[in-house]
Amino acid sequence: MFVFPGQGSQWGDGSVVVAGVVGVCGAVAECERALAPFVEWSLGDVVAGGVLRVGSGGCVQPVLWAVMVSLAEVWRGFGVVPDVVVGHSQGEIAAACVAGVLSLGDGARVVCVAFAVVGGVGGWGGMAWVGLSVGEVEGVLGVGVGVVGGGGEWSVFDGGFWWGG
Repeated sequence: MFVFPGQGSQWGDGSVVVAGVVGVCGAVAECERALAPFVEWSLGDVVAGGVLRVGSGGCVQPVLWAVMVSLAEVWRGFGVVPDVVVGHSQGEIAAACVAGVLSLGDGARVVCVAFAVVGGVGGWGGMAWVGLSVGEVEGVLGVGVGVVGGGGEWSVFDGGFWWGG
């Protein structure tokens, strides 16, 4: 089974992965070609620590998707072929590509459009991760702010609108 995470998995240095694992460069190049119609940056530059960094706006989720898909191809090259793939957020898109449900081009389109939609609400609100239970968080939230998701018993995402002033 391959499990593909959502955002938050970007700890570490992608250039180490690209430089240190035989076969990943080819997979990254394929993802870069798939992403090219939808982005204005180079995947190779991002994972190598070039002009953009993974923390930069506009590339986090597409880059993480590409790294997940690329690493899955490396594992396949070593003969590790999953019977099951699962994912969360852009990990779902990676899982669909690895399973053959989406082509690489379709996966690139979906992850870029989804990230653009989320990025398009910038300036209108915000989200924050809180290490408390849903009940604890709901008890202290103000008007216009609510729980928008949870990643576990002690992992809550809150969101709200910025009304200005």
